[in-house]
Amino acid sequence: MTPEQATFLAQQFAQLMEGELPITLKVLRAVPESGRDYRPDAKSRSAWELATHLAQSDVWFLDCILAGAFSVDKDAAAAQIAGFATVDDVVGFYERAMPLRLAGLREASGEDMARLVDFFGMMKRPAATLLGLANNHGIHHRGQLAAYLRASGSTVPAIYGDSADEPM
Repeated sequence: MTPEQATFLAQQFAQLMEGELPITLKVLRAVPESGRDYRPDAKSRSAWELATHLAQSDVWFLDCILAGAFSVDKDAAAAQIAGFATVDDVVGFYERAMPLRLAGLREASGEDMARLVDFFGMMKRPAATLLGLANNHGIHHRGQLAAYLRASGSTVPAIYGDSADEPM
């Protein structure tokens, strides 16, 4: 991948992710405090676990891609989650952190976006292509969380079209 191709792809993903941001915020805001512990099955994450994972991992993916290396600091991640007391805390974090990462993505050089990045030994891909994985990961968990909302006592926001609770 050339730096020019990587720049084009990174800009496309930045635009796509900027469009997903308000949708993700709507889903996060819809998690009811009273339904945080809801899980459809004992094997499933709770609504709270999904909400914090979604917010934290969207930011983490972009941080790693921009840094050119994937790593996990489990203690720092646990401390960050421990700092979230309410759904509003998670929403506020996401609302502040994602635009900063997206701005960093828009400013990244073509060379940085074309460099190969190792994803935990499973694959090495140009950084720009890993943005697809980041985007899909977030949408996957947002979909899981949206499926929890009505059962946890909330309403389901419109995502890509009307929901039973909200028109577009």
